[in-house]
Amino acid sequence: MKNRFWAIGLVALGAVTVGAPALAQNIQIGPDGVRIMEQDRDRRGPPRDRRDRRDVSEREAVRIARGEGVREVDDVRSSRRTFSVIGVDRRGRDIRVDIDRRSGEVLSVR
Repeated sequence: MKNRFWAIGLVALGAVTVGAPALAQNIQIGPDGVRIMEQDRDRRGPPRDRRDRRDVSEREAVRIARGEGVREVDDVRSSRRTFSVIGVDRRGRDIRVDIDRRSGEVLSVR
């Protein structure tokens, strides 16, 4: 009886160790095809002093938008709180990515 419990325990342990790496990656299926996404991390980092705060630059906003599927950038519009990167995806369709200026978080993809 004890051997049976040990065997079941070893099988369960093996299943957990084999399944753990599969949980480490996210995939996204969208207009740009299938992509493997990084783990969600807090892009803002640790709390900073107001004097230390550095907003996302226009260049960084374009880089973030390219990660969301923009292939050719047509225009970058900025407002007080957001960047709007307007362009074309890999299939030739118009795409617009809105990005928060402070955190670099993607607000919407249209």
